[in-house]
This record gives sequence, C-alpha cells and structure tokens, in this order.
Amino acid sequence: MKPEKPGPGQESVWDYPRPPRLEQSSNKIRVLFHGQLIAQSTRAYRLLETSHPPTWYIPIADARMDFLKPTSETSFCEWKGVATYWTLRVGDQTVETAAWSYDSPNPDFASIKGCIAFYPGRFECYVDDERVTAQPGDFYGGWITSQVVGPFKGGPGTAGW
Repeated sequence: MKPEKPGPGQESVWDYPRPPRLEQSSNKIRVLFHGQLIAQSTRAYRLLETSHPPTWYIPIADARMDFLKPTSETSFCEWKGVATYWTLRVGDQTVETAAWSYDSPNPDFASIKGCIAFYPGRFECYVDDERVTAQPGDFYGGWITSQVVGPFKGGPGTAGW
C-alpha cells in the first residue's frame, strides 16, 4: 500500500492525524434520499483520521429529525465514545442504520454532541455541489470527494492497516 500523491488543492488521508482531528466547516453539506432533503448545513464538522476520508457531522437542527428514529444499536469508538444509530423512514421506505450520533462524546469531541452523521452509501450526499462517493466497506461512513486521495481504509483486506 502506497499513499497517492495529492494534486493541487487536494489532501491525502495519510496526512490526517491519529487520534482524529475535528474541524468546523462552512462547506454546504447536503443529504438527500430519493430527492427528499434530509439535511443541509453550512455549520457541519468534518472528522479527519489517518487513512479515512472525512466523516461529516451535521447539527441536528439542520436535519429532518422527523424522518429519523433512534435504534437500540450502539457501537464504541476509542476516540469519540458510544455511538447511537438511527433508522430513516420516508413514506413507505425505511433504511436501517442510516446514520449515527454521539449523545455524550468524549471531551475532545464535545463539538459533535447534538450532531448526526450519515452513511453516504445510503443517500445522495454532497459537499458543496460535488456528489460524494462512499468510503469502501459498510462501517466507517467516510465521504470521498475530488479533494481527497487515498488509498482508503474500509475495503476488503484493509482491516490491518
């Protein structure tokens, strides 16, 4: 595995830190489901972690929480704490484990309390006007744009990186 060299205006995910860094962003972040706007914000946070494309956390005030219901599913992140998962229901369509949040994040990530992150493989997600590609695999939820280069963790054979 050899990191790609970033071009002008690009970032390498291999230059992102570990532990991760959280940055507030003024980029326009949009999440749609079959044309229905689920979330839109210019106040989102992006989480940057070595080998991962950014994950975006959107304030719940900027999301259609009437479409989202919490599940009993949780997971643990050594950096952020315990995550709660959300199911999306729009009309007669349901997407299980569509998003996640941290109700009581660890102190270094307190800024994402009251925010929600969406799996881009289950939605149409945009950073500004660019539609993102989902990070490989079905666990991490990173958003790949033309601004980041990999290779990206998440696909088959990358668990040991």
